[in-house]
Amino acid sequence: MLTRLILKPGQKGTKKLLARYGKRLICVRYRYDEQRRRRYTTVELIVEAVPWEPQAKEKPRQKTIPDDTLIDIQVHWGDLELSRRVKNAGGIWNRERRVWQIRYDLARKTGLLQFSDTKIKHLKVDTSL
Repeated sequence: MLTRLILKPGQKGTKKLLARYGKRLICVRYRYDEQRRRRYTTVELIVEAVPWEPQAKEKPRQKTIPDDTLIDIQVHWGDLELSRRVKNAGGIWNRERRVWQIRYDLARKTGLLQFSDTKIKHLKVDTSL
């Protein structure tokens, strides 16, 4: 079935149902069954309201990366400012992989991890070293 229209109470096409269900009415849907060539009108109703207290959200645990781990920073072609910042922070150019490699702690201290995705294409932790 295909749902073509979802209406809120009070909109044209909901008046009779609003009179019937009152404040319990959440929405009205018009669904179409092409095989049976029928239109169905369905409603969503509130059937119960009870007090509820949301649970406190847990902070997501971040993976801790050891400070001496080498990470890859791929800099877009022509972004000389970012290349200089990585080099001055102690980064080493890896010609084979075409990325700058730098220790995680140095990248964090110098603010290199704060760049938006437009400047850093990807950040990859190299665990093979």
